[in-house]
Amino acid sequence: MAEDIASLSIGQVAERTGLSVHALRFYEQEGVFVDPVRRGPGGRRVYSENDVDWLTVCIILRASGMPLPALRRYADLVRAGAGNEEERLALLREHRERVTSQIGRLTQCLDLIGFKVGVYEDLIDEAQRAVEPGRPRPSDGGDAPASTPGTSA
Repeated sequence: MAEDIASLSIGQVAERTGLSVHALRFYEQEGVFVDPVRRGPGGRRVYSENDVDWLTVCIILRASGMPLPALRRYADLVRAGAGNEEERLALLREHRERVTSQIGRLTQCLDLIGFKVGVYEDLIDEAQRAVEPGRPRPSDGGDAPASTPGTSA
């Protein structure tokens, strides 16, 4: 494969990835890049398309909650090359388990929030019907939504 010779400035990479210039410098300092960041004339950082592609992976892993030390370890393994695929796989499987667990917890949260939204929508609808002229008033609590344990206002 031909070497990727595109030269992108730190500002261009920041714009393309959504990371701040500060975050890009931080990632470099923390050893998250697979390839060393090259320097151009005057010592300015010069990035390649491969760097942008790698940063995209890093952004997704961080957004999914991967801790920086795990991301650094993953970069170390990729940097080391072939022969450590089992360790890379174990690291990613462990992270996948954490993400799956987090999704389960968030689904429970979303279910409760959806229930509470429904309760308040029903209360507001009931109150609006009660003040509209010519509409019968609701009965004394007969139409009130049922509350479940632990879900009172």
